[in-house]
Amino acid sequence: MPDRLEQTKALASGARLSILDWLLEPDRHFSHQITGKPSDIGVCVTLLTEKLEMAQPTVSRHLELLRRAGFLTVNKIGRWSFFQRDEGAIAEFKDWINDHL
Repeated sequence: MPDRLEQTKALASGARLSILDWLLEPDRHFSHQITGKPSDIGVCVTLLTEKLEMAQPTVSRHLELLRRAGFLTVNKIGRWSFFQRDEGAIAEFKDWINDHL
């Protein structure tokens, strides 16, 4: 079972909520990604860094917290990491919230 406290903490950031929002429609928000279609392979950290206007290590930390919470998956292609939402894990968390609040 996922760590619900860790998941809840992962959502306690405007930047992380923005990442999840953008990744809901990655082709719309990151259509300029040249490596591959964002909805197929995920979104490159570099593009998320630009959109958030934050330093890359800070964005990587946000992405890691979301990944550890189970909300993101990472697809490694060469030396690049591409992130996508894990819709199953997000739906499960929403169900848990609905059942417990």
